[in-house]
Amino acid sequence: MPLLPGSEPMFHEGGRTGVLLCHGFTGSPQSLRPWARHLAEQGLTVSLPLLPGHGTRWQDLQHTGWQDWYATADRELRLLAERCDRVFVAGLSMGGALALRLAARHGDTVSGVVVVNPGMTMKPLDSLALPVLRHLKASTRGIVSDIAKEGVVESGYQRVPLHAAYSLRNFFTLVRGELPQVTQPLLVLHSRVDHVVPPSDSAIVLNKVSSTDVTETVLESSYHVATLDHDAERVFADSCGFITRLTTRKIST
Repeated sequence: MPLLPGSEPMFHEGGRTGVLLCHGFTGSPQSLRPWARHLAEQGLTVSLPLLPGHGTRWQDLQHTGWQDWYATADRELRLLAERCDRVFVAGLSMGGALALRLAARHGDTVSGVVVVNPGMTMKPLDSLALPVLRHLKASTRGIVSDIAKEGVVESGYQRVPLHAAYSLRNFFTLVRGELPQVTQPLLVLHSRVDHVVPPSDSAIVLNKVSSTDVTETVLESSYHVATLDHDAERVFADSCGFITRLTTRKIST
């Protein structure tokens, strides 16, 4: 099955600090590629995988679930840890939830976490209806390209497969329960206006993690896909500064 434009995974061999980037639900590596390239230009080793069921057609996502998406992220983290002295995990939307679970489960293997508009919940009506609705219809309208910047388009699905959405709902519930196990330094960047994930999801993360080194950045000019939007450079700069601060501190101690 041909990949959607820009959906190809990316790996860059850099220095002894690695970063794993996870894209969002129904999206693809295209939404994070400029961020990945920026990190690579700073000399970091960068892994940006294509999650199962993504980057082709929405029907392929219908046959996958959170266990598949998480298994890919987990595998990529382990591979990075074999190559690098320090590994950071980062993600957009559902990718942020994946990054947080990796941090919760892998402990000291993860040196820090960066999340952009992390997903933690679904709209109450959608959440209640999904267990039944997924057996009555295959899909609903898509959620990609929530971007304020004119002329910028996210490569992803125009439909949301409901079986996969139901699995995502269950994954969010799982991750919310594991947030207290996140102890690593954390950078949360979230848009003031987001038509996909409400800012309250970022508040859930900030309130439930056990991290003591926590930074919150509010993105004033972007919608959900901030990594392709007006605040993209802020995301890139803040995440690089976060990683540099922590790696420098680690070396000096």
